[in-house]
Amino acid sequence: MHKVTVVGAGNVGATCAFQLAERNLADVMMVDILDGMPQGKALDMAQCGALFGFDVKIEGSNDLAAVKGSDVVVVTSGIPRKPGMDRMDLLKTNAGIMKEVSEALREHAPEAIVIVVTNPLDVMSYAALKVTGFPRERVMGMAGMLDAARFRRFIAWELNVSVRDVNAMVLGGHGDQMVPLPRFSTVNGVTVTELIPAERLEEIVARTRKGGGEIVKLLKTGSAYYAPAGAVVVMVEAILRDTGHLLPACAFLQGEYGHEGIHLGVPVRLGREGVKEILQLDLNEQERAALDVSVKAVQKGVDDVKQFLS
Repeated sequence: MHKVTVVGAGNVGATCAFQLAERNLADVMMVDILDGMPQGKALDMAQCGALFGFDVKIEGSNDLAAVKGSDVVVVTSGIPRKPGMDRMDLLKTNAGIMKEVSEALREHAPEAIVIVVTNPLDVMSYAALKVTGFPRERVMGMAGMLDAARFRRFIAWELNVSVRDVNAMVLGGHGDQMVPLPRFSTVNGVTVTELIPAERLEEIVARTRKGGGEIVKLLKTGSAYYAPAGAVVVMVEAILRDTGHLLPACAFLQGEYGHEGIHLGVPVRLGREGVKEILQLDLNEQERAALDVSVKAVQKGVDDVKQFLS
């Protein structure tokens, strides 16, 4: 049986762990610093297995050494920005957490594939890569899958079609500068630019860019976790089952799309090695310009975080 460890047993981490167990994909270990919390959630989930019929082992721990033997490690631990906290405060705190987790991975799970969810996601993916020293194929971020899921849902609602018929592609950083690509998004093979008027399509693109913020505004005291967790589970399944599934994910670039040295949302094929391939889409001038803007925002974060990794 495969083993997946989820570091951070808050809303995203616990939901991810439950969805993994529910699908019988792997034995699941949850790790969190709060005493008893991951153990209690694990016991609750295991008892739910008696109702839903899943038999995988679910455990909790407060020790990062519990990542040992993991095929995949999902990192959700970190803090959201709080009142009075600026961007650099958030970056410093979460970089410290990511450094500690990554050092544990390097020591206890040197063969694991790492999926980063902690924000700022693109920058934290870079931090995990640099601290672990793992090959770039084995350290990625989740965001593109989540952003594309939001884009797919909004398109499906607009056209009153099943979301199963919709495929969408989103590139760039996980933030307001992300680049949804209508030209590469389809409904049963028909490009959405043929189905939705340009003005309305731009509104849907804008809503996708603000998708996380819209949920934060509604919740008032939290952020999204069902869809983020689901996005991780799709990625984990592609890795464990070696499907070669093509999806957008945050991968480390070494010249792809004209950029290198940063993690960025791009189309990848996932399998047992992690990122099997990065696909390079033939972007037009407008799409490439939008991607370059997104790259600048991510690069600024990467430059800032380097001082906290030494």
